[in-house]
Amino acid sequence: MNGRERIALTMQHQTPDRVPVMCQLSMGHYSLNGGYRPHEIWYETEAFADATVKLARQYRFDGILVVLPGRPSGYLDKNLLSLQEDDNGQTLTWRNGDRTFFPWDDMPHHYPADTNKPQRADFVTFDPDSDFDHIDDYLGHTWNVLYHMQDIPEKKNPGLFTNCPVPEYSWRLFDCVKAEAGDELSIHGSFYSPLTHFFELFGYENALIGFLSNPAKVHSILERLTDHVIIYGLALLKRGADALDLSSAFVAAPFLSRKLYTEFVVPYEKRVTEAVKAAGGIVYTHTCGRIGDRLDLMEATGTQGIDTLDPPPLGNGDLALAKRDFGEQLFFKGNMNSVAILDYKTKQEVIAEATNRIQIGKPGAGYILSTACSVAPRVEPWKLELLTPLAEEIGRYT
Repeated sequence: MNGRERIALTMQHQTPDRVPVMCQLSMGHYSLNGGYRPHEIWYETEAFADATVKLARQYRFDGILVVLPGRPSGYLDKNLLSLQEDDNGQTLTWRNGDRTFFPWDDMPHHYPADTNKPQRADFVTFDPDSDFDHIDDYLGHTWNVLYHMQDIPEKKNPGLFTNCPVPEYSWRLFDCVKAEAGDELSIHGSFYSPLTHFFELFGYENALIGFLSNPAKVHSILERLTDHVIIYGLALLKRGADALDLSSAFVAAPFLSRKLYTEFVVPYEKRVTEAVKAAGGIVYTHTCGRIGDRLDLMEATGTQGIDTLDPPPLGNGDLALAKRDFGEQLFFKGNMNSVAILDYKTKQEVIAEATNRIQIGKPGAGYILSTACSVAPRVEPWKLELLTPLAEEIGRYT
């Protein structure tokens, strides 16, 4: 049984040959261990695809989450003016005067040349009926991917949120990973929840104020954002995604109350999950932090699984209780302490951490062994190389 088959059975609450293993890697981990420099990982589609598949095979993962969009061919050659490197990282200067700084082990930081240009939309003045067709003018909100790019071919299109003409190059990375991995690995697409888009569009503080000052307007905006998320997710399914990871970050307690989650998350994520399932796809929800008080609300969205389930002290995810109360409806992925794994010094510590999760998650199937959230940049590869052999040893069903 290969990884694709193993994860497919697990997500459908059927019994595979063993517990699958699939961790999401941080961008810093790719930069340090993928064989390419940070700016190549971020901006060169073929480089990131190669690093993604290479590390998945090195760690013997059963699946891959494709976390970035594709870039236009020759993107760096067209837009990059200069590149400088020092002990701290890389500084890219673009032809339009913008700068991007890449630490060697972390996400990039972007500095626009025009510091007066608004970075976020203004919730008070934003008109849901007329302003959606130029929201890409705000850095950080481009084609559903929330990652800054320079001069973007095909960016300006009237009626973006009416017919959502996502540029073809956006799918290049997913296509490259799918082709390179073949049929042996489960390839998952990543897209962002309507509320995540709302937060990124207006900024988190102003978005939260909007919940209180004008909830009707928030609902109107979320309706339009949900349309876009659905179209993007269905497009990933058409590219051959074996499952979709709906990233719904920053909605755990105490940041978001159960009341706000019920009102501003559940109905819109439910629309997304229903559309994905109607198209024959599988969708699961990625949420970090303290979600122990809202697993019932997450189930109400119609999601088919939950990713991370952060254990204490990162969150309050209890795998045993989650399996007991929701194991027939949801599959679970994660629950290994990501910070502790970074700190462990011995094989015995890593094996003990993973063994505990396998012993709890294995009964009844429906569990994928994984770190609770992304593998930290400086987690040593040897630690991840221990997971699949352990699953083969103690995680077998047959």
